[in-house]
Amino acid sequence: MYSACMSANASERLIEATRELLWERGYVGTSPKAIQQAAGAGQGSMYHHFDGKPDLALAAIRRTAAELREAAERALGPEGSAYARIEAYLLRERDVLRGCPVGRLTMDPDVIASEELREPVDETLDWLRGRLAAIVQEGLDGGEFTGPLDAHEVASTVVATVQGGYVLARATGSPAAFDAAVRGLLALLSPRTAP
Repeated sequence: MYSACMSANASERLIEATRELLWERGYVGTSPKAIQQAAGAGQGSMYHHFDGKPDLALAAIRRTAAELREAAERALGPEGSAYARIEAYLLRERDVLRGCPVGRLTMDPDVIASEELREPVDETLDWLRGRLAAIVQEGLDGGEFTGPLDAHEVASTVVATVQGGYVLARATGSPAAFDAAVRGLLALLSPRTAP
């Protein structure tokens, strides 16, 4: 029983260490040795739980993708107006200067070159666009949003604003650029009231 708990604990530490290293260094910069050191686990433990670096990276990417979905879903929630739900998503707490742990993977050539590693990234971004599009469509159907808006295009704009905001913030070393992008998009989406 004790060794089973220790084994599961080592597996969790390896996944968490890999998640952090992928976010900080990317796939190439995340060596098995660095993972083992960060996890406080030996080589034998790593290869006992995972077939190698690609298998461990996939587990880490899947976990990161699942957490991003959960965080987005909490912000988007089932309650409130379409605008308020999108606003909650855009304004939710983020570590802006670190960037998006999923979005950053799209700039990693080794992740993009691997269909298996890319799959959870693609699925998550597709899910997010779809979830946002459904909320925008609710706003259009309810008369909250007006004009010639396409729900899927607006959803893509929301995702692009967040991801681009991360890039601008990292380039300037300040979250101000991210905040400005979010404020600009919210102003464009703000439901218009009659004068």
